[in-house]
Amino acid sequence: MKPDTDSNKERLTLKEVIAMGVGGMVGGGIFSVLGLAIAQAGHAAPIAFALGGIIALLTGLSYARLGLVFQSSGGSFTFPEHAFSHQNIAAIGGWVLLVGYVGTLSLYAYTFGVYGSAMLGDNGHNTAMHHLLESLILLTFLGINLYGVKASGSSELVIVTVKVIILLVFAVIGLFYIQADHVLPIFNQGQAGVILGAALIFVAYEGFELIPNAINEMENPQKNLRPAILWSIGITIAIYVLVSLVAVGNLLPDEISRYKEYALAVAAKPFLGQAGFLLIGLAALFSTASAINATLFGTARLGMIMATEKALPAAFGFRRQQNNIPWVSLIAITVATLVFVNLANLTIISSFASSSFLLIFAMINLSAWRLRKRIGGRGRSALTGILLTAASWLALIVYLWHNNRVSLLWIAAFYLAVIIMELLLSRRRRFPRPQ
Repeated sequence: MKPDTDSNKERLTLKEVIAMGVGGMVGGGIFSVLGLAIAQAGHAAPIAFALGGIIALLTGLSYARLGLVFQSSGGSFTFPEHAFSHQNIAAIGGWVLLVGYVGTLSLYAYTFGVYGSAMLGDNGHNTAMHHLLESLILLTFLGINLYGVKASGSSELVIVTVKVIILLVFAVIGLFYIQADHVLPIFNQGQAGVILGAALIFVAYEGFELIPNAINEMENPQKNLRPAILWSIGITIAIYVLVSLVAVGNLLPDEISRYKEYALAVAAKPFLGQAGFLLIGLAALFSTASAINATLFGTARLGMIMATEKALPAAFGFRRQQNNIPWVSLIAITVATLVFVNLANLTIISSFASSSFLLIFAMINLSAWRLRKRIGGRGRSALTGILLTAASWLALIVYLWHNNRVSLLWIAAFYLAVIIMELLLSRRRRFPRPQ
């Protein structure tokens, strides 16, 4: 009689799943997009992060309900398949998710390069060093993932705990050094800046959607999935609001403008000195490196699943016989990230990644609303999530139209390429008629 390997398999505990979600969100975004948030929202940057968190919480409820009914490691790609009759709609959503992860990987690599260069004494003038570091970290983790090394749930818990402790120490100590004239008046750049700030840095909340993907590996998912998502988002909101409040209260506007890309490390200097700068810098390097590793592995798996569902060329599903690693998907995603991160600036990378995940989260909320009778609930939170994500996305597009059309052109080019690739490369039928 064969042993019940499935029942004997080690499962992820609630703490480990929460760590996965927090680690996915506090993976590097806060270290680089903080300056962008302050530039748009001014003193109200903490409110912008809170607004982004509310949108994430509403979307998290949709993910929880969908995840319990449609238990799949495909998550954001497979849920819309149940909500829409046209296969290509879900497939295009999958493509947007895939390129969104390319944007996220680019943000992490960009952040690693910026903080690495800053810690080596560069003040933003040595672009060659920056490009070298961001490329090396991507190639390093491509090699690691091809070899088959990945972190376990226990090690992720340790990594996230260290990251959170460093940021909380920064926040708690920094609260005692906040200068009132740095944070008042709250809406010094207008209330519209809060919405723009939340939209531009929304990528900082990308990561919790990985939790439903692990539903088949967690203990008691019926009990733990919903609290894991909500706790991870809640913890992240608290960290972001505290950290952004301390940064606003300790930095002058010209410092934010000058050191925008690594403003968080500079914000530690007034009360922790050079040691604080190095501590935050090391935390950024540590966070982005671990996030690149986890995101690259997860994104390659998404590509493999999409290939299985005929939304990508069959080659994306090719796996090494020795360790089952989807090597074609890994290489393709890494090459795309290398090109993007070395050609684009921080605003383009952040706005593209945020735009992609706002669209994905709008689609997930729409899926939850369309399937509300099947997954339970009245659909009010899903409907509110649709309205907030759509409004934030439109605000971001309008802002880019008036202030940064280059970023908007990048976004439009990516999405046009996504639609063309789905129609040309997908092995699905093109927009079949409903039966």
